[in-house]
Amino acid sequence: MRQPRRDTRGIVDPAELLRQVRFRRLAPAAALAELVEHYWFIDWDLDRPFEQHVVGHPAVNLVVFRPTADDPVTAEVSGVATELFSIKLAERGWVRGVQFRPGAFPAFSGRSPAELTGRRVPLAQVLPVADPGDRLVAATTDAAAAAVLDDLLLGLRPAPGESGRLAMRLVERVRQDRALRRVEDLAGEAGISARSLQRLFTRYVGIGPKQVILRYRVHEAIEQARGEVDWAAVAAELGYSDQAHLVREVTAAIGMPPAAYAASLH
Repeated sequence: MRQPRRDTRGIVDPAELLRQVRFRRLAPAAALAELVEHYWFIDWDLDRPFEQHVVGHPAVNLVVFRPTADDPVTAEVSGVATELFSIKLAERGWVRGVQFRPGAFPAFSGRSPAELTGRRVPLAQVLPVADPGDRLVAATTDAAAAAVLDDLLLGLRPAPGESGRLAMRLVERVRQDRALRRVEDLAGEAGISARSLQRLFTRYVGIGPKQVILRYRVHEAIEQARGEVDWAAVAAELGYSDQAHLVREVTAAIGMPPAAYAASLH
């Protein structure tokens, strides 16, 4: 079975996150591996509030959470984020999440994730499933919680279709290959026009191919900031026209220039 990825791409301060909470990823059932990136679970018991920031992947998430022990369990679907996601955690609580592969969500819902982009919507408004909150509260182990999510998703009988699979493959190409920097190059590889590629990504991913390329470039820049960095070299490697262009995009994504971000980590 394919194991969940172990990188921390997109998490603005992963070291601090891991100091404050218990975070882990779990693989879905084998029948879901084509469509679900992983399950992600977070538990916390904090003496003081902690705020976490994430530059999200171009993916839809199903999120079930209990902010504190006194709060009800809430289930929602979160579309592709269009800005830095921030959440403040306090007291004792938990989250159980499903990260769908970019391009996979229509296989479960029959709807385009473009309807959800930049939004968080109650689960009942998006997927025809029973609220899994009570079952997740009763799940005393990670394996039991993962089984609840497996049952929920398998019950939807997902069917990706040829176009959905193409979208998933193309997003994965962008994620894995830094040399893919232009929409036209990605469209050429797929054997379709740039306009057709735009329609494909909007329908299945929720944002356009240019935005996907940018998101993964920012992820890579953030990742490299955790070591010794030659920002001019990073800009050239990631296909920016100059260092100033990289600085503008990273600053827009995380709220500070990359050099200041790197300094904050060290």
